[in-house]
Amino acid sequence: MKTESPRLLARLAGVFFLLTILGAIVAQGVVSETLINFRDAAATANNILANRGVFQVGFTAYLIEMSCQLVTAALMYRLLRPVNPTLALVMLLFEMMAIVVKTSARVLFITPLWVLSNPNALGGVSTEQLQSIALVLLRINDDGAATATALFGFSAMLGGYLVFRSTFLPRWLGVLAMISGLGWLTFLYPSVGRSLFIFVIIPALTASAAKILWLIVFGVNEEKFRAVEAGAEA
Repeated sequence: MKTESPRLLARLAGVFFLLTILGAIVAQGVVSETLINFRDAAATANNILANRGVFQVGFTAYLIEMSCQLVTAALMYRLLRPVNPTLALVMLLFEMMAIVVKTSARVLFITPLWVLSNPNALGGVSTEQLQSIALVLLRINDDGAATATALFGFSAMLGGYLVFRSTFLPRWLGVLAMISGLGWLTFLYPSVGRSLFIFVIIPALTASAAKILWLIVFGVNEEKFRAVEAGAEA
């Protein structure tokens, strides 16, 4: 079936991918890094209670991030399906699985606010214990996000390969995506992923920035896209 306006699809994918990155920066880079200290349960609890609105904004930003990533995944599947329908579907399934895992984990991000705001709901539990429970929930949220990151790695590897084979997108974009995906796969063992994070995040951000810029500014080579699409249909 002929795809309507592949260049528009590509540009929309770039816009939603940009919104995904911005949501992650606000939620993780601004809110989480500012309020959460995994080495100090009391300080984290006090930060959350003193900045309830900011903490809730962080949760909202996480949901916006995952919603935009869902749209991006669907659009990239539409674009890359003519290259190899089976691999494109597997890419989409990995991406969907990662989104479900990460979104589920984010429920545990907001839960500590309720725990700390309703101390009487857990009768007989001291303030220190409530603070510890809140920090444990945040740690589980963080581990859930790490699990999702590894799944995103599989999706990025497949997506990069499809871009490399596509001809209607630059091959170097595919190479950057595969390198980025390889880095995210270190989170299959989360402690390794965290220890290598600085070496993982630099190529990942480079690949993301290049992909966003290319998709928004240039889209795809529509003539080559139609040729690949026609070949797939044949």
